[in-house]
Amino acid sequence: MSYFRKKLERRTFSQDRYYILIKRQREGKATFDELTELDEIVNRVPDIRDLVIRENFGEDDSEIDNPPDAPINQNPILSPTVQRASFWSRVKNWLNRNFMTEISVVENNDLAALF
Repeated sequence: MSYFRKKLERRTFSQDRYYILIKRQREGKATFDELTELDEIVNRVPDIRDLVIRENFGEDDSEIDNPPDAPINQNPILSPTVQRASFWSRVKNWLNRNFMTEISVVENNDLAALF
């Protein structure tokens, strides 16, 4: 009946601590010191850093080992970059919006019709 046993997994202290801290973080019980320790482990241990990158960017091991058969587009369409307005143009626009009002000019014929 030994085939029902869970397969043993060898972990280093850093890996074990990482899994404990991630579990506490997901439950919302991690303290600031534990989050600091988690950050230190991720930055210090390359294997854990790779794991975190793969988890956060949605890469699977199967995608890395077996690339898809579809051809990769060598010339992707670049989206135009949006440039932010400069500080002075934002100030100018704000002043125009708040302090400049449009004055409608009434023609002579319309003025006579009013009286």
